[in-house]
Amino acid sequence: MRAIFNYEKSILNGYSEVANQLSNIDSLAKSYVKAQEVAALNASINISNKLGRSARTDYMEVLMTQRDALESTFKLIETKQRQMNAMVNVYRTLGGGWN
Repeated sequence: MRAIFNYEKSILNGYSEVANQLSNIDSLAKSYVKAQEVAALNASINISNKLGRSARTDYMEVLMTQRDALESTFKLIETKQRQMNAMVNVYRTLGGGWN
């Protein structure tokens, strides 16, 4: 009877671990709106550079735009890294070769 209880407990624990990681992957995938933000900021860099060359804006504005694009790119990379880590955790939870 104890063995059956332990078996069912381990199945439930495994299921909830996998479900949590899959939910984490899904929520991280939804945060890929950052990719659109990065694209928009990169486009604004080009516009800022053109305005800077024609002396319609100061160079500080160009630098601020570049900084915003870089910060957004870093956030996108961090999100992708967390998503990959969650995928590895699902693999590990399902018994994929790590102890």
